[in-house]
Amino acid sequence: MAVPAPVNEKLNTVFGAAARDARLRLGLTQADVAERVGIAMEVYSRMERGRMLPRAQNLRRLCDVLSVSADVLLGVGPGPSPVPPRAPPGQQEESAELRRLLRTLRELEPARLTAVARVVKAVVSVLPDAPSSAPVARKKAPVTAKKRRSVG
Repeated sequence: MAVPAPVNEKLNTVFGAAARDARLRLGLTQADVAERVGIAMEVYSRMERGRMLPRAQNLRRLCDVLSVSADVLLGVGPGPSPVPPRAPPGQQEESAELRRLLRTLRELEPARLTAVARVVKAVVSVLPDAPSSAPVARKKAPVTAKKRRSVG
């Protein structure tokens, strides 16, 4: 016997809200969750919007990635399981940006990745506030009066 549509809609909505809450508590983007679960970002977005439910194997992966039980996601549990506190806003945005950059870099061919790495190293080496752990380009010694020659 088929479940009436309103029950499905309610379950979809409950699931989507619980997934979104868990994702936000972890400071993840929808793309982060989708990548870790192994589904398309558009599919995960539909789940959060209450448009669809995951397959059983994806539900298990979502529980792992979002650090919540299936009961919580399905709205039958007492509440979310404990998750680490969110990162401070500046760090969270940086982490999301780094994750997006990593996704882009993973798609590059090895030769292009090597080229990008060289460019990044060159740029970082000339930044005025380069981290102490990053290699810094050596500056040439200033030219002294003895070494200067007039062209004339």
